[in-house]
Order: sequence, then structure tokens, then C-alpha cells
Amino acid sequence: MNSSSFRKVVIFAVAALLASLLAAPLFGDADDPPGRAARLSVVQGNVSLMPSGANDWSQATLNYPLTTGDRLYTDQASRVELEIGNVAVRAWEGSDLTVANLSDEVLQLGLGQGTIRLRVYEILPGNTIEVDTPNGALTIEQPGDYRVETYPNDNATFVIVDRGALEVSGGGVSESVGNQEAVKLTGTDQIVAQFVNLPPEDDFDRWSLDRDRRYETSASARYVGHAMPGYYDLDEYGRWENHSQYGPVWYPVNVPPNWAPYRFGHWAWVSPWGWTWIDDAPWGFCPFHYGRWVMVGAVWAWVPGPMVVRPVYAPALVAFIGGPHFSISIGIGGGVGWFPLGPREPYMPWYHHSDNYVRQVNITNIRNVTNITNITNVTNATYVNQRAATTVVSTEAFRTGAPVHRQLVPVNTAEIARAQVIAHPAVAPAASALGTGKPAVNPPHVAPLRTMSTTAQRPMQVVRTSPQAGQPNWPSRTSQPPAVAERPSTPAQPGAPPRPTPQPSNPPSQTGQSGNLRTFSRPGPTGERTQPAVQPPTAPQVMTKTPPPPPAVPFSQRQQAMQEHPGRPLEPQQVENLRQGKPAGPMRDRETLPHAAPPPKENAKPAPKREKDKNKEKDQKH
Repeated sequence: MNSSSFRKVVIFAVAALLASLLAAPLFGDADDPPGRAARLSVVQGNVSLMPSGANDWSQATLNYPLTTGDRLYTDQASRVELEIGNVAVRAWEGSDLTVANLSDEVLQLGLGQGTIRLRVYEILPGNTIEVDTPNGALTIEQPGDYRVETYPNDNATFVIVDRGALEVSGGGVSESVGNQEAVKLTGTDQIVAQFVNLPPEDDFDRWSLDRDRRYETSASARYVGHAMPGYYDLDEYGRWENHSQYGPVWYPVNVPPNWAPYRFGHWAWVSPWGWTWIDDAPWGFCPFHYGRWVMVGAVWAWVPGPMVVRPVYAPALVAFIGGPHFSISIGIGGGVGWFPLGPREPYMPWYHHSDNYVRQVNITNIRNVTNITNITNVTNATYVNQRAATTVVSTEAFRTGAPVHRQLVPVNTAEIARAQVIAHPAVAPAASALGTGKPAVNPPHVAPLRTMSTTAQRPMQVVRTSPQAGQPNWPSRTSQPPAVAERPSTPAQPGAPPRPTPQPSNPPSQTGQSGNLRTFSRPGPTGERTQPAVQPPTAPQVMTKTPPPPPAVPFSQRQQAMQEHPGRPLEPQQVENLRQGKPAGPMRDRETLPHAAPPPKENAKPAPKREKDKNKEKDQKH
């Protein structure tokens, strides 16, 4: 082999190794937080959110990151969409949806009632996608389009595979449902699976297809890839340019005159990360949880860094400032300040993590990282955005999750420059910071989901006989979806058989091939699918194939334990201690950066200053 060929082989091998490292976060600690969150990417109508460990519902808001244990409820004429990497989950009105488990390998949803659609664009090796319903657990086996409708009052679930394949599990028995097939599941002690014919499209299907087109045709995918939630929103709200130093950068347009990154939104307490930024802008997800910000001339630009297969989510890529002098300058009660990290500046998590996690969450922006020491050596960091984009609010506004741009505290540039960069603000969250801070409108009165393993049930019965004439297979419903104008059906995917022509709802059934039940009947004059009555009388119980994590420790218990070290989430061992009824115990993680002392109590009043003390402070400032 000549030298030229040898160099090509070496270059190819190094490139392959780097690609494999960037393809997935190889976390070395099982207690590391997940590298992904479920972004609330669409909220239409009245949608309620109950974060894990909370006791009350709040209004769901755009860009909120959901994780294990969080729950959503869509009221009448409402819709919601979640983005989880290469999966989009959409819920129609009257749906009770729980994120039962969200890790780097598992996405598990619990559907207590209502209708959801899943668009699975890709399933990475080793990943599992599961939807649990009262009548069986569904495991997605291929990328594709899926619809699940659950009616607990009628003890029935409909599963529709427009494209792809899934497995229905119950009682230790499984049944495959393939491309262009649908099945009706009834029963719990003994599950009956009846294969039925595909229904015609309705408004919810067409809306989902419109959302898919945004994902598939976005120009921004060329710069960040398909796995970064919210990338397609960048098309409408900004422009891309190639920068000689930073590569592709994105400029937001039509922002307020005093706009700066991490200024128009609020802080929320989201476990397991703790303090998390929720931006108000429709495009405000990926530029605030990935990449870095930099001033190019007089305008802000977002630098995503190199494209990766699995970008690692961060709650807020900022540095906090504090210290004794900074607290004094703010006044009574103190304040909290922060600024966006610039290119090549290290992000130091304020929550429990392994060294490998720190490497992975920084790898796209600090390319010369070879060991953890290179990242944690932040003593000489320049922090180019500290003077240009520091935002400060009172401690109370930060603690309660108040809108930041309405609570700004003016601080002069000299004080900001002297402020110390700290690991995190020493501010424990109020209950209002758990969620969106806005009480739910007409909060739903539905009990928490209960789970039950599929192995505890009697064997599933698969029915493949023709139905009796006139016997509907669809349960009764009492409410209708909002009226919409009819549009032509979207063509089927290439290679897939066409959907059957919609059949009249009267008579309600149709016999297909001999020996197989192919009926999907529905009452009503329009032939459209209708929705179930909301708020089932009893708590729904869903069947699971994969055991979900244990329920979260209530926030009230965690809140008390966090007072010992305010501003940091409890470590996994502390949470487990509380779950077992023990004291939380001390925190053991070492922080790379110091943190400011806790702010003074709200009711504390500073003693009147004597003239001599005032003159002394002036001398110290100069």
C-alpha cells in the first residue's frame, strides 16, 4: 500500500470513529439524566399539564420539555404535539396521555383515553417505542404512521397502522399488526383482537400529515439534522448564513429591540435537570438547548456546531453570575443573573452527572476535548457574552418562574464585569416554578393512570371470523370533533395499497375476505371518526410490556430536602432515600464552580447605613 492510500485509510478510520462517538451519547453512569426531552411543539386550545411529582394541573405552554412521569390532557377542540428526536406524538381532543418513561433508549407512553397519532421517522438501534393502553401494550417495530384510539367507557382500543408494523402484547401472547392493517382490542382479563378494515382519513389525520410535511421539507435540516427538536421552525423565523469562523449560523428576525438570548421567557424547575429555560418564541427550543450564541457585528447569531445523529439536550446553555458584591448591588432580596454561552465555552451542568456526560453535552462545541479536565478547566474562560447579554431579575422573580422580560433589574456594565461566574444560583424553586406557572383552565378531573403488566393477564384471543350482519364494532360516542371543510385524501405512501373507499355508516358493517374480520364501522351521518365522552368515571389502568420507572417523589418532599443546598436538584440516591421513607441525606457531587450564598430571607430588612459606611462602600467601588 502506498503512502497516499495509507493516509486515506487512516483518515477514513478516524472519521468513522468520530462519527460513532457523535452518533450517540455513550453515558457511563446509569444515573445520568437523559440526553433527550419531549418538546411541546404545538399547543392548540385548552391543554393541561401535570409535571411529574406535582399535585395540580397547569396550562401547557409551547417549548416546555416533558420527561418521565409528565402528563397531558387535551380538552374539547384541542390538540397537542410532542417531539422526541425522530418521533412526533400528536394527541387529539379528550386525550389523557402520560410520558411513562423517556430515556436514551426507551420512549414509553400511557394512553388512558382519547386518540393519538405517532409518526416514527427513525428507530435507532437498541431503542424501544411502546404505547400502553387499557387493552394491551403496543410495541412499534418499524418507522411509519400509527394511530391509537382508546375508549375506557367501552373497554375498547383501536390500533391503525397506516404504514409500518407493531406488536400487540397481552397475557404473554403477542399479535403482529402490519402495513395497512387495523385491529380492535377489547377486554382486559381476556383480550380479544379483531382485525378490521382501515377507516377513511379525518381532520386529525390531515393535520398530522401537514405537520409531517414541515418536518420532511425543512431547509434547516441540512444544518442541524432531523433529530434536533424544533429545527423546522427556524425556516420561518430566521435565515442561515455560512460564517468563516463558526460555519453555518442562524440569525433570528423580527425580534424586539432589546432582545438577547435567554431574556424573553421564564425559568421552570424540571426534573432531573432543575432550573430550565422555557422560551416564549415559536422557534425558541433548539437555539436554547443546543449550540451556542455569538454576536456577529451588531446582531445575534446561533451557532449549532457540527451535525450529530443524537444531539444531547441541555436545560439552558448559560453561565450564571453572582458573588457577594453582585448580591449587594442588586439590593434587598438579591438577584440572579445569567448570560448565553459563546462558541467553545464549556457548559457545566448544575445537576448530577458523570464525566462522560459532560464530554457528550459539550462535544459539538468544544471539538478539542480529549478528557474531562480540558472541559472543567473554566478558570480562564473569557465568556464573550457576559458584558453584552447578561440578564438580571430579582431572586423572587426567578424563584417563582415569573416572565423574565417584565422583571428585568437594571445593572451597570461595570458591576456585571466584576460579578463572579458561579455554578448555579442558590435559589430553591417555589411550587409555581414546577410547570408553567399558569393554572389550568377547566382542570381535568381524571385520576392518575395505573399500570398492569401484560404477563398477568389471560391469553389474548385473536378473532378472524366474519361479523354478524348489522353488528357494529365501534363503541358508542357522545361528542363530535370540530367541523372542518372536507379536503381530498392524501395519496398513500409509495408501494402501499390504497386505502379503502369510505363506506356509509349505515349499514354499520362490511364483510371482507372469507374467514377474516375486516370491519371498521362508525355511527354518524358524516362517516368521520367521533370522539369519546371525556373524563372516564374510574381511573384508567393501562397494560405495560416494559415496566415503567416508579412514581416520582412528590415535589413537596423534594422541596424540603433541597433547602440544604438550594438551586440544585436532589441526587439520584437522595431521591431513592426519600422514596423509601428515609431522610434524603447529604449531597456528594463535587461542583466545578462555586455557588453564591443563599439570598437573604424575604422579610429581612437591612440595617440603616451610617454615613461613614456609605463612604467606605464608594471607596471600595472605585
